[in-house]
Amino acid sequence: MIDFRYHLVSTIAVFLALTVGLVLGSTMLQDPLLDTLESETAELRGQSADLRTERDVSEQVGDGADEMVDAAAGDMLQGRLLDMDVVAVAAPGADEGTLAALERRVEQAGGDMTGRVDLAGEFLEEGNATFVDELAVQVSPVAEELSGGPHTKAGAELGRALAVAGDAEDTSQEGSGTGAGPDTVSDDRNAPDGSGGDGTGDGIPGQDEGDDPGSGHDARAALSAFSEAGLLTVTGSPAESADALVVLAPAEENPEQGAEGQHVGAALEALTEALHTSVGPTVLAGEPSSAEQGHVLARVREGRAPYSTVDVAGRTVGDVVTVLALSAEAQGRGGSFGIGEGTEGFLPDPLPEVLQDEGGYELEDEEGRTARDGG
Repeated sequence: MIDFRYHLVSTIAVFLALTVGLVLGSTMLQDPLLDTLESETAELRGQSADLRTERDVSEQVGDGADEMVDAAAGDMLQGRLLDMDVVAVAAPGADEGTLAALERRVEQAGGDMTGRVDLAGEFLEEGNATFVDELAVQVSPVAEELSGGPHTKAGAELGRALAVAGDAEDTSQEGSGTGAGPDTVSDDRNAPDGSGGDGTGDGIPGQDEGDDPGSGHDARAALSAFSEAGLLTVTGSPAESADALVVLAPAEENPEQGAEGQHVGAALEALTEALHTSVGPTVLAGEPSSAEQGHVLARVREGRAPYSTVDVAGRTVGDVVTVLALSAEAQGRGGSFGIGEGTEGFLPDPLPEVLQDEGGYELEDEEGRTARDGG
């Protein structure tokens, strides 16, 4: 018969066996395990140091390339945008430094940045789509011809207001759209402080020329309407002045998540395409992150947009590429440039032609002789 003493001895034997096993196991495995961990740690430290060195070298090479391009930019860009007026359209969050740098490069190319339109975040939000649609219909001289979604309509009317008088193309858009809004826009949306309800506030600089009374369209009034609604801010004198457009994507854009993020990206795409249809030569530019999966340039390239894209704006070499892309676009040789997926090269190849005083550019025939194209 098993008594209490047997149970006690059995329990002690079990715990003793476990203790001896733990001691022997830790003693036998300790040194090999530590050696393995120390070896792997040393290897990872070496890889980390190598990566830091590669990063530092890449940054130094990039900085050197920027210095070299900056020194040569005058010769590289000279005459590429001769006598062309360019308007910048900045998406919410666009980098101010990049906008200033692009203005300088446009001037080096012989062009003039006549004005700038900064889009407010509210412009692209889904909750304001109906209001944007109604406003576009209200300011349009051909409201009955407008079609497409709210931001296609708004882009058509903004493009009509920005394009050089008489050069704006037919801005009616085909598409499913959301239907035209009412003839008037509700008054319960107040104008932002300082905009002025009469369209003469600080946000819209005065222009005495350009509006065509016979066309039934007032470019300044159209821009004022969008400005007073708090949808954008105008700087300079962009009304009826744009031969070409640079649209700047948000800086350090995060991958868009959720329905609202997808709507904002789609709204910017629709707006840019409509602007291109109305004005003509257009480049959508952004930083390298804007070409990553889920970002605006990546989506635009997947859809094969009819305008040019650049994904290296924000540093000297990229700003120069942006202006070269705009020049190539104006000469009918646009494309996607930079380092992201879907590009056809870092910069246009061959480079766009140098424009001449009469608006043409030099062309060389098969024998190398220079001819003038007045187009």
